[in-house]
Amino acid sequence: MHEYGLTLGLIEAASKHANGARVTKIALVIGEASDVLGDSIRLCFDLIAEGTPCYGAAIEIETTKPMLRCNSCGGLFERKPFSFDCPCGGEGGPTEIGREYYIKYIEVEPCQSE
Repeated sequence: MHEYGLTLGLIEAASKHANGARVTKIALVIGEASDVLGDSIRLCFDLIAEGTPCYGAAIEIETTKPMLRCNSCGGLFERKPFSFDCPCGGEGGPTEIGREYYIKYIEVEPCQSE
């Protein structure tokens, strides 16, 4: 389960960004073709985050669909099963769209005024 290592890295990055404040939300973008399972990250997040500023943070996941780029018209389109055909009649090739895995934003608890 490589999601353990990814989740650990996510917690380390968010904790560093929080600079001592409590992390309340982490928003991720995960492509459907990225081989990263959002549910697995959610499942192990609180176990790994225990004792860190991220413990109890909400995980928000936005997914992206894999897209192909047409070799004829240059447009992007979703691949239909068993086909690389673009709506224009051309043929599409792979892109990196749909393979993403990154932190979109991190929310931290506001600083308390003294």
